[in-house]
Amino acid sequence: MGGLRVAVYPHAMHIGGSQLNAVELAGALADRGHEVVVVGEPGPLVQRVLGMGLEHVPVAADRHRPSPVVAGRLRQLSRRRGLDVLHGYEWPPALEAAAASAAPGTPAVAVCTVMSMAVAPFLPASMPLVVGTEAIRAHTASRRPGPVWLIEPPVDVTANAPGHPVGDFPARYGLDDAAPDAVTVVVVTRLAAELKLEGVLSAIDAVGLLADLPVRLVVTGDGPARPSVQERADAVNARVGRRAVVLTGELFDPRPAYASADIMLGMGGSALRALAFGRPLVVQGERGFWRLLTPESCPLFLEQGWYGLGDGGDGAGLLAGILRPLVTDRARRAELGAYGRRLAVERFSLQRAAALQEQIYLTAIEQRRTAGARRVRAVREGLRSAGGLARHEVRERVQRLRGRAARDDFNAATLAEKSLAATPRDRA
Repeated sequence: MGGLRVAVYPHAMHIGGSQLNAVELAGALADRGHEVVVVGEPGPLVQRVLGMGLEHVPVAADRHRPSPVVAGRLRQLSRRRGLDVLHGYEWPPALEAAAASAAPGTPAVAVCTVMSMAVAPFLPASMPLVVGTEAIRAHTASRRPGPVWLIEPPVDVTANAPGHPVGDFPARYGLDDAAPDAVTVVVVTRLAAELKLEGVLSAIDAVGLLADLPVRLVVTGDGPARPSVQERADAVNARVGRRAVVLTGELFDPRPAYASADIMLGMGGSALRALAFGRPLVVQGERGFWRLLTPESCPLFLEQGWYGLGDGGDGAGLLAGILRPLVTDRARRAELGAYGRRLAVERFSLQRAAALQEQIYLTAIEQRRTAGARRVRAVREGLRSAGGLARHEVRERVQRLRGRAARDDFNAATLAEKSLAATPRDRA
């Protein structure tokens, strides 16, 4: 098989789960002999792309999304380079890739990956789609004619592994002054109001409830919600009389933070990286959801993803109840960490995901070659997507006018609620 020419287009280039998956998979595909370029706005991940030996094709950060200008640039790039695949991650890049691919004379097939918990209903119906959980795959496949594949969020289990050096991370953030038996709980996350903030604030409060134990929370990441997080951390630290919560800001390479952890909190790609480092994991969700990964709770996460919805109860109290026995039981932490590492290696390795991604590309290319009336279908689907997008944007404007935070949850909450309703609660 000859190498493919592929453009990978993450939805952003700051540190985050979906875009890290996109960039790491791009590198793994290049290692398999394919010619890969990464399209994206300026941001910290550009350095990662260039360091992997990949080309970065820039687009403006302040563009409207989806952007006809970017779609035109993708079309030109495809024609000039003879691309085989335009691969957009999340729905705005996917719509731009689809528009570029549908134009006459564009050789590339458009592929979409959605690694969030929400699949936009206005994606072109026949567009090859990759999702991150079996629940989303089954739900989406039952509602659209196009192919839907599953690639669970991959992790490089070689670059992310037990024994990774912590370097000066503890000293830089004053973590080396703790008692010898101190336990460090780490969360690596974007500090955004949507999806993330509730859990981070609950984690800070939970550490405040554990003030009688030598435990400290380290929050690694940055974003628009950082002032709220800092305010809550300062309040808890003042109440317990020590630095029980430490904010590090965003790290270009967060691996020293993972390596410094005794216990990890996380969702999505961050949760899987925690497993690769051999750390016990408490999965974060929304509405007070926290659950410890064990062999018994693992099937839930394999079905619905590394996320969940609670019943709206006391998330801080629940998390404190999960953490207390872990903090005081080093052997249990080692047992769960070893279990998570095995799971990451056997099921979520980057190399396994790259081989599957390659097969998806080849299948999509072959289906495009053999499909009849492609141009007519593309125009029809494009009009349908444009109508759905317009309705979505109107709803977003209405929500903002009403003072509500707009969020692309689409089917996410429904699926999580179904999974939780069908699964006994594991409160410990």
